[in-house]
Amino acid sequence: MQHSNSEFDNHPTMSSFYFLGIGGTAMASVAVALSHAGHAISGSDTQLYPPMSSYLDDHNIRYFTGFSVTNLQSASPDIVVVGNAISRGNPELEYALNHHLELLSMSELVRRHLICDNTSIVVAGTHGKTTTTSLLAWLLEHGGLKPGFLVGGIPENFSIGSRASGRSEEGFFVTEGDEYDTAFFDKRSKFLLYRPDIAIINNIEFDHADIFDSLEDIKRSFRLFVNLIPGNGTLLVNGDDKVALEVASRAFCRVERFGLNNESEWNACNIKTDSEASTFDLVYQGTLQGTIRVPLFGNHNIMNTLAAIAAATQCGLPIDAIMRAMPLFKRPKRRMEIVGTYARNITLIEDFAHHPTAIRVTLEALGDLYAGRRIVTCFEPRSNTTTRNIFQQELAECFGPASIVVMGKVHRPERYGPEKSLDTRRLKNELQREGKTVFLAGVDPANYPADIVEFLQPQLNEGDVVVLLSNGSFGNLKNLLTESFQKNS
Repeated sequence: MQHSNSEFDNHPTMSSFYFLGIGGTAMASVAVALSHAGHAISGSDTQLYPPMSSYLDDHNIRYFTGFSVTNLQSASPDIVVVGNAISRGNPELEYALNHHLELLSMSELVRRHLICDNTSIVVAGTHGKTTTTSLLAWLLEHGGLKPGFLVGGIPENFSIGSRASGRSEEGFFVTEGDEYDTAFFDKRSKFLLYRPDIAIINNIEFDHADIFDSLEDIKRSFRLFVNLIPGNGTLLVNGDDKVALEVASRAFCRVERFGLNNESEWNACNIKTDSEASTFDLVYQGTLQGTIRVPLFGNHNIMNTLAAIAAATQCGLPIDAIMRAMPLFKRPKRRMEIVGTYARNITLIEDFAHHPTAIRVTLEALGDLYAGRRIVTCFEPRSNTTTRNIFQQELAECFGPASIVVMGKVHRPERYGPEKSLDTRRLKNELQREGKTVFLAGVDPANYPADIVEFLQPQLNEGDVVVLLSNGSFGNLKNLLTESFQKNS
């Protein structure tokens, strides 16, 4: 099935790009950014659904549903951009290889056509990349610097995930630097292609067990990243993270730390939280710079904020301009996003957290924000790391603030077999020993995730906060719960 409209065919062109796997958030965002820059864009993917199908349609991007050689023949592009989810055997990829079409990874495309000669700011780390990148892009935007950016989500201040720099000279481009691999033909971490001038490392933990064997393996990629920063560049590193500091110790550039300790160059002191924002005193090299108020919650987000501030000052923004921009920041979607508040003051929140550390800090932040209210957590083990038993013990320890834990079914458990897969029954027993109410969903796959709604309906009390944690769709659970809560309103 082909989607198009007349505006596509009359669009002024510079080059034509065909995105193989255009439905991914980053792929679609880059496709739209290049379209706005004047390039002809088309692409294909398996079944596309909102929000990404709507996003492409809204920006007049031509795409095909399903993979077929005729799609690529019809588009006849100059360059085929290959998403990292595309593997050998894909009919369009096989056609491109057989006919010697030029292939680019998305990361290489971003470097060549979006980063270009701009000052490149790359935000890396296991956690906090999307929020930090979104916040930094907003600070630069509010400060009049018209940055280009690539965010692995949709930043609410912009409503698009990527765009080119708005300055013809001395521009800035902010990239969310993922350590995941680049393409089937390039197994380097994506951030190694982004030519960092200013780099942020928020934290480093073991993750992405499908491509990394160990924490040492991940550290190796981060060391290569640090080694790319030029001597006149800057590395901003989490001063509270021993692994990040170890990796940063070999840098050939200026290094500044940010943290909640008194040893870092950038510090946050006197942190206070109300229902709308967090406030803290910003200290640089022991000197008070001012008071920051930002609509984010939890110490992990204070760290993200410090990193963004430090990078913004490297770009020439004065602290007073940063202070004015902060309260106007809007959180990216699925980052402690309030879906709605319903009858009996039940609040539904959605978050992307899927790593044990991210789950813990998110629930702690929500516990502080909604003090006195029960936290009801629905978690879907979906990532390539949490579907395995690598974090079996860590997952048993990260749900502290939750009174009720709903464990979604393990995504594609057949990949690893029972010996290597997460044991949700064992997890349930351990959480119950802590006094939590635990429900294992998906026992009847045909009734999933409706079984979660059926379980929660009689369990919920006045004022409960229901939190959905997943890096996927959770089987459309958000909409099912929303419908259920609205019926009971």
